[in-house]
Amino acid sequence: MTGIADEVVPRFPHGVRFREDKARGTFILVAPERIFNADEVSVEILKRIDGRTRFADLLAALALVFTADLSVIRPDVESFLLDLQGKQMVEL
Repeated sequence: MTGIADEVVPRFPHGVRFREDKARGTFILVAPERIFNADEVSVEILKRIDGRTRFADLLAALALVFTADLSVIRPDVESFLLDLQGKQMVEL
């Protein structure tokens, strides 16, 4: 698996939206004919994808939220985003 460079700016492709599902009290990632129900960790990652924030800065923010070392969380965040990229729900 190839990692994500620090300079990469993750963004949602046209037609993909991250939003709160108030009726269910959860957050979802919605794309044409697809939906992803986000758990607590996913929400923390996805809410930082704004098309302006570099991957390195996203990781730094997550490290603060979870009080974790960057080297520990980086592989998991990379894997998550690369999986969503493969499903065409995130652009890297």
